[in-house]
Amino acid sequence: MLAWAAQQYAGRITLATSFGVEDCVLISMAAERKLQLEYFTLDTQVLFPETYDLWKRIEQRYGVKVRQVLPQQTLAEQAATHGDALWAREPSRCCNLRKVEPLTRHLKGYRAWVTAIRREQSKDRAHAKEVEHDARFGLVKVNPLVAWSDKDVWRYVNDFDVPYNPLHDRGYPSIGCLHCTSAVKAGEDPRSGRWRGTEKTECGLHVDQPAESKP
Repeated sequence: MLAWAAQQYAGRITLATSFGVEDCVLISMAAERKLQLEYFTLDTQVLFPETYDLWKRIEQRYGVKVRQVLPQQTLAEQAATHGDALWAREPSRCCNLRKVEPLTRHLKGYRAWVTAIRREQSKDRAHAKEVEHDARFGLVKVNPLVAWSDKDVWRYVNDFDVPYNPLHDRGYPSIGCLHCTSAVKAGEDPRSGRWRGTEKTECGLHVDQPAESKP
C-alpha cells in the first residue's frame, strides 16, 4: 500500500509523523524500500525531549529529512494573544492553533498524505479505510497500517530493529505534547492518557474535536 501510494502520487505525497511507534514503522518501510516520499512533523514546540531526540535518531538511521512544520505563533505570542497555558483551559483551541492550522497550510499543494492511524487505536478510528478521501483537507488520505494490531506493530519493530520513543516503555502508548499526555495504567484505554480529565481524545487531525463550552 505504501509503495503504491508513493508511485500513484509521486512528487505530490507527504508522510506525517509524530514519532509514535507506528510512524517509525512507516518511515522504516519507506526508507528501506527507497520510496520517494517527503516527511514532516507538526512541531508544537511542546513535544517531549524524548521525541525531539528520536527525531534526530530517525533522520540519522534512515538518511531522511523530516520537515519541521511550525504554528504561526510562538508559545510566547500565543500566550500574549490567548493567555497562558491555553492547553489547560481550551485544549481544542490550542490543538487547532498548533496542529490543525499548520497541517492545513502544509498540505496545500499535495494530492495525498500518509498517516499511521490504526482502527484498533480508538473507537473514533474503527472505521478508517486504507485509502479514503479526506474532505477536511481536500486530498487523498492513505493509512497503510489501518488493519494492523498492536502486536503486528511491535513484531515489525523487533524484527527490523526500528528506533522508537522510550516513553512507549514507560506506559505511554500514545504520545503527544508534554502538557497534555500522561502515562496509562494497566486496563485503561490506550488514548486515556491524552487530555486526561476531559472528553477530548483527538487533536482534530483525523477526527473532529469535541466542542468546548464557553464560561
